[in-house]
Amino acid sequence: MRLAGHGISVDVPRGWEARIYRRPEGLPILHTATFPLPQHDGDFGSGAIASMKPGDVFCALLEYDRDLAGTGLFAPPGLPLPVRAADASPAALQRMLPGRVGLQRFFTHAGRPFCLYVVVRPAKGGSIDVANEVLATVTIDPR
Repeated sequence: MRLAGHGISVDVPRGWEARIYRRPEGLPILHTATFPLPQHDGDFGSGAIASMKPGDVFCALLEYDRDLAGTGLFAPPGLPLPVRAADASPAALQRMLPGRVGLQRFFTHAGRPFCLYVVVRPAKGGSIDVANEVLATVTIDPR
């Protein structure tokens, strides 16, 4: 199934859940995960991440203010894929939780600045590889 909203779209595989939303007066956010997403959650998925089981994957794509496009942290162009398991660390988490590792990548695509946040609870089966397969289907339209 293809999910689209606010100029962002992603293919959602069977067994995954995803949503694209915007808080009042906020910018678009995509959450996708291999498990049910909480109804109400923080932008970086604090509730979702707390409920992860071994083998689970959570990805968030958060847009930032247009004035940041192409500058500082957001200077790298394009969605930074593939993400590598070697780059994931507990230190990259917004809140450290046992058994979870994550990574953050800042970039600009189609003139829009984003943060990609990926969290996995490793188990056999290559969780990062599964995240890359879904993230490779993300498209971002210019504003």
